[in-house]
Formats: sequence, C-alpha cells, structure tokens
Amino acid sequence: MAKLGVAGRSVFLRKPNESMRLITTTIIGIVFGFFIGISFPAANITRLHFPSSILSYIEDKNSGIKTQAYLNHAWSSANSHSQNDSNLESNDILKIYAPSNPRGAERLPPDIVVSESDFYLRRLWGVPTEDLVIKQKYLVTFTVGYGQKENINAAVKKFSENFTILLFHYDGRASEWDEFEWSKRAIHISVRKQAKWWYAKRFLHPDIVAAYEYIFIWDEDLGVEHFNAEEYVKLVKKHGLEISQPGLEPNKGLTWQMTKRRGDREVHKETEEKPGWCTDPHLPPCAAFVEIMAPVFSRDAWRCVWHMIQNDLVHGWGLDFALRKCVEPAHEKIGVVDSQWIVHQVVPSLGNQGQAEKGKAPWEGVRERCRKEWGMFQTRLADAENAYYKEKGITPPNSTKV
Repeated sequence: MAKLGVAGRSVFLRKPNESMRLITTTIIGIVFGFFIGISFPAANITRLHFPSSILSYIEDKNSGIKTQAYLNHAWSSANSHSQNDSNLESNDILKIYAPSNPRGAERLPPDIVVSESDFYLRRLWGVPTEDLVIKQKYLVTFTVGYGQKENINAAVKKFSENFTILLFHYDGRASEWDEFEWSKRAIHISVRKQAKWWYAKRFLHPDIVAAYEYIFIWDEDLGVEHFNAEEYVKLVKKHGLEISQPGLEPNKGLTWQMTKRRGDREVHKETEEKPGWCTDPHLPPCAAFVEIMAPVFSRDAWRCVWHMIQNDLVHGWGLDFALRKCVEPAHEKIGVVDSQWIVHQVVPSLGNQGQAEKGKAPWEGVRERCRKEWGMFQTRLADAENAYYKEKGITPPNSTKV
C-alpha cells in the first residue's frame, strides 16, 4: 500500500510541471510572434514565400541541416521581400512595356530593338563598326539559272558598287558562279524550281531591305547594252517615280504600248492603247502601269507591294495592274524611263523548270499556271476591296477591277 501511495504522489506531482511548460511555451510563442510582427509591419502574409530549401527539408528530414538555419534563411528572405515589395506600384513601374515596339518585342527597352536589317556582308573578326567600307544604297535581284550566266554577268556590270547584288537560283547551281569575281561579293539564295515572286515574298521583306532606297527585281533575260543603273536612279528621282521600269526595245518582246521605249524623251507616264482597252486614261494599261519583268520600287512603294504579293501565287501575273494601289497619284508616280532602256530577250528558261503532264511540255504547264494565277489574283483583290467597302458602308467604285 505504501508503494501505491508513492506512485500516486508521483503522478500527481507531474501535473504542475506540465502546466508550467505549457504556460512557458505559450509565452515564448507570443513573444516570438510579436517580434515577427514588428519586424514585418508591411508584409503581406500571402507574399511571404519560403525558399524551396525549407520545403525540401520538410520532405527530407535526413538532410542534416538544422532547423535554425532554415528559420534564419526565411527571416532574411522575408525581410528582403518586405523591402523590395513594400510598394506594388513601384514594382509595376519597373516592368518594361513599350507598346510602340514591334509586335512581340514590347517587353524590351526600345533602344535595344533592331527591327530592320540588310544584306551587308560583315566580317567574322575585328570591330563591327569597321566592317563596312561602303554601305550600298540600292539593291538589285536577279532570278537566275546557270544557263544564263553570261547574260547576268553582263547585266551585273551595269550596276555600280552602290548596289548590293542578290541572285535567286532556281536551278540549285549557286556555287558555280564563283568564276565571276563579283559573285564572291554577291548574296546567293538557292531554292530549286521557284519563281521570282516566290523568292521576293520570302526573302525581300520590307524590314530586310529597308536600308535600300530602290529595289530592282529583275528577270534573267534582259539585254542591258543601253542601260546604266546610276543614270537610271538619277532619272527616277528627277521625275518622282516610286514604281518604274526601263523602256523596252520596241522591236522585240513587246507586250504593252505603255512599256515601249520612246526615243524623244527621258520618261513617259501614259500612252494610248487599242480601242476599248483603257476605260480611264489614268488607269492601266494606259497609265499607272509597268510590267513585272524589270520593275524598280522605291523603299516606301515596296513596303506596300510586298504585302499585296500572295504567298501561293508565285508568278506575279496580275500584280502589274494592281501596283497603282500602292502610290498616289499613281499616274504621276509610276512611269517608264525611256533614255535608259533594255531588251527583253524572251528566253523561256524558267518555263523549262516545269513538269510535263498530260502530253503537255513543261513550259505549257507553267504558262497555264500563270493564267490561272492572274484570274485568282483578280478575284481576291476585288473580293477584298468589296469586303472593305461593305464593312465601311460604302458603295464600291467601278475602278476596283484590276
């Protein structure tokens, strides 16, 4: 009985000790909480982020890192967040958003954005500012096959060092042009069996050619004996032409009266055609018209024309009748330079890149595709204009046809 009494007292005596520990723990907790509260007066509990290392410790109790170290880390981290995030508005101000930047680049500071490029060749060594001995002011492109190398060689020599030379190779034989010294300085883009306007749409984006005042987009079968590119540019500037072409030798390869060279003037901007062909003397093909074999565009005109080129219509037929939509007044800013003229040699080399089908020669299939594209382009343009006018509640004018 005596032993039972001792045991009973033992149990009874532990109760005050447990109560004391509970009270002490509560007081320490209150004091600890008080100091945390005064340490973070502006902290929002939803923004008190514990480092991932603490979460890892909870999952891995065998890490061997003391709890106190984590609490110290949490304390300093939270204090840092309190200082940096005390004002949400100041944080938002520090975020860069420049709506005037190109689409997709709004989060960049404007001074680092480079939205335009060029075809200037640069070195792999040295100082970038010393790369360019000369910055060409103009760009000339030829869509070529190796069979026309001599003709292209003669043509390139008519363009001064102020021109960047760009060759689009439709036969894949780009490396064979190195026999010409100028070819080593030219830009070569090789994609088999494609047409001039396919290349233009993909490689002559306005932001890529923005460095050039004028862009020449020429065929490979042009005789240039009577042509000088520098003199041509002078005349284009003199007469205010935004879209132009050299006059064509009238005895060969002529399609339209408008592009026929006149021997008594520098430039002409209008002509007379067959009866009934021109409903308005200021509209194609009597004015505001050049062909697509050798067009020359100002930088601003090309920015508009490029957007009008259709991705899937590779031959560009019908585009010549629609160029007038990119300049105003078109009958004043589109013209033919007579005193710098060329000969269209009518070499169907691109046509031979077609494929024989259903008993038709390769060139016949290419020509058939050209005609189809012309009709498709006319329809698309007319539909687009009508849709625009309908949306605006405007009656479409009769001149929307191309």
